[in-house]
Amino acid sequence: MTHTALPRLESAGIDSWMVRLFETIEENNLLWLSALTHDCEVAFGEALVDLVPSYTTLLVTFDPLRISSWEARKRLADVLHNLVPDDAGGEGELHEIATWYDTSVGPDLERVARLSDMSVESVIKTHSFQEYRVFALGFSPGFAFMGLLDESLTCPRMNTPRQKVPAGSVAIAGQQTAAYPAVTPGGWNLIGRTAARLFDRNREGFSLLKVGDRVRFVSVDRQTFESEGGDPAPAEPAKEETGS
Repeated sequence: MTHTALPRLESAGIDSWMVRLFETIEENNLLWLSALTHDCEVAFGEALVDLVPSYTTLLVTFDPLRISSWEARKRLADVLHNLVPDDAGGEGELHEIATWYDTSVGPDLERVARLSDMSVESVIKTHSFQEYRVFALGFSPGFAFMGLLDESLTCPRMNTPRQKVPAGSVAIAGQQTAAYPAVTPGGWNLIGRTAARLFDRNREGFSLLKVGDRVRFVSVDRQTFESEGGDPAPAEPAKEETGS
């Protein structure tokens, strides 16, 4: 099978182009995606509508009343021709997110432990030891896709998503981890909960986490979790676990 060379431009509609830089998820991708984002802002100016970075791509949306799709593609090609990694933007802000790991708020802890052939305590220690990068924002406002998980914790999504995942739920799926900013449906494995306000309309930029930031989940006890405003209400068990 022949693979198209990277980077490449993929049409995403009359007002958008998808720039695909990579095929695999790696932390160093951020240096290139950060540079691409900045260079696109300069190249498109007032014709730019939105930029949506992900692990391996950047979606560029422009105003078709200002420039044509052909002109947008030409500008992107010029940007890619001169692109160099953004070494200065490689660190990102470090956030320590206090997390209460417990089977009542993290009802999939035992499932993750079983699939990883580890104890629950080892799962908690391994997850909280790692420092994660924010690769992308999406799904819901303030929801940050972070990675990469330690390979020992790699775990598939749930077969049947929950209808309501409590706000603050810390979860893992595949090579990623995240914390749910609000009550939403979700199919990730819940392993704990944080009281951190991940999305706040009164905060500049709204989202606590930004692409390129670093995150460390810090294990705390229930008392500390509740003292910081955390909701200890149990999360519903997964259907796979209840047999319902």
